[in-house]
Amino acid sequence: MNTLVCTTPGSFEYKFSDKPELMKNTAIIKIRRIGICGTDLHAFNGTQPYFTYPRILGHELSGELVEFDNAPGFSVGEAVTFIPYFNCGTCIACRSGKPNCCVNIKVCGVHIDGGMVEYLRVPSYSLVHGSGLSYDELALIEPLAIGAHGVRRADVKPGEFVLVMGAGPIGLGTMEFARIAGGKVIVIDVSDNRLEFCGHELNIEHTINPLKENAAEKIRAITGGDMASVVIDATGNLRAINDGINYLAHGGRYVLIGLQKEAFSFSHPEFHKRESTLMSSRNATRKDFEYVIDCMKKELIDAKTYITHRTGFGQVKDEFGSWLNPATGVIKAMVEAD
Repeated sequence: MNTLVCTTPGSFEYKFSDKPELMKNTAIIKIRRIGICGTDLHAFNGTQPYFTYPRILGHELSGELVEFDNAPGFSVGEAVTFIPYFNCGTCIACRSGKPNCCVNIKVCGVHIDGGMVEYLRVPSYSLVHGSGLSYDELALIEPLAIGAHGVRRADVKPGEFVLVMGAGPIGLGTMEFARIAGGKVIVIDVSDNRLEFCGHELNIEHTINPLKENAAEKIRAITGGDMASVVIDATGNLRAINDGINYLAHGGRYVLIGLQKEAFSFSHPEFHKRESTLMSSRNATRKDFEYVIDCMKKELIDAKTYITHRTGFGQVKDEFGSWLNPATGVIKAMVEAD
């Protein structure tokens, strides 16, 4: 089968490899869609933590189930996605019901080779039913589930102001689920195009470009002086993470979805006087996947609007680098592998 390997930062190479064989408690998926996310872009750029090369990227995936062992309820030919965070099942996180932050986690396309292939073998326990959704929609469930998990971690209450920093695909999903939870969403991003997308496509009322206006003053005005009860970083940008504490209300919760290689820091007095709660949000759980699917089926969210660019599997090598350029206007690139 044909595969696309990120051999070194900034370099892809198509290679042929053996089609995976079915093993006990595994399933084989013929890949139909590959969503390109920030993790893939950062890996290509050489800025992704937890990463070694060469590596086959890709974890926002959907496809046709062609073989399986020990997957009760599934059928050959069914459209599926899967939870790409393979956990050990025995560590303290797994025993505590948190397989998303398993001590020994192997994330498909990050710690182990991923889905830029024709056929992919995954653990049977990771399979997720297609539930009548399209291949496009199924490939979008994983990034949306990350946002849904972050909002669940934040425990957003109706009527709260929720500030989302970053209007990339993860940030967009975070905004959607904060809205569904009843939050009043504010978004910060340095791209006017993305802020315009938030306003027109997601009906986000409050948008801020910190390069053009004083973000803290604008948030203070929007919230009647209270600031945001919940601040969620979906940028992974060090400066944004460090600044986030300045936008947080007293008694507020600060959730880091975005990931940064370097150490972040902010004023202890500013953090302390708010009696702030700081937490990370890593990956997602089956509960989050099921919630996203339910929201899609109820038409509470139309994730297909995120797809701004499409390409075929054979063109990824030539086009991938351009998706790092904000001028191309990429929100979500989708690879079609039909």
